[in-house]
Amino acid sequence: MKLYYASGASSLATHILLVESGLTFSLEKVNLDTKQFEGGDYKVLNPKAYVPALETENGLLTECAVILEYIANQATDKTFISEYNTQDFWKQKMWLNYIATELHKNFISPFRTGNWLPNTKESKELVYQRVFPRLKLINDQLEGQNFLINNQFSLVDPYLFVMTNWIRRLDFGFLNLENLERFDLAMRERPAVRQVLEKEGKPHSLVSND
Repeated sequence: MKLYYASGASSLATHILLVESGLTFSLEKVNLDTKQFEGGDYKVLNPKAYVPALETENGLLTECAVILEYIANQATDKTFISEYNTQDFWKQKMWLNYIATELHKNFISPFRTGNWLPNTKESKELVYQRVFPRLKLINDQLEGQNFLINNQFSLVDPYLFVMTNWIRRLDFGFLNLENLERFDLAMRERPAVRQVLEKEGKPHSLVSND
């Protein structure tokens, strides 16, 4: 498998789960400004032109939530994903979809150019107003636990970690989101997360002058 990623983007979630899984994979870094990678024009490989993308023996997969499910299903010796058709299985799907549709996309300002969130007070305030109620809902779900479902690490948690990482990078702070802050710190203690953050280095820009 080969993961196409950009540092600090949502592909961070898939990178973390790949390391957690112990599966064999390689990395290909994508420049989100130029849409280029070492092999050429990323848009030719992936017309969506964003990350993550995962090259498998059966073809290319895109969309973070889908790739997380794919990785979890390949790692048969792990318990990243619950048994099919159990309540926990559907909860995992529910939260993956919630993060993808209600959080991930709402972190992106309508004023963006390309993949960037412009560094203006107006755009940050707008994004914060949209994401805070959604973050608060997850914060309440995390009461008394470090991970989102049954206090056990699953395929959902790396995706949620991307969101808490963006909270830090945008300097939103964790006021009234103390459970999310505890989750974020618990994730940062995991060896796989530390390894991935060190490997990826300085994140790609969320703001125009980052």
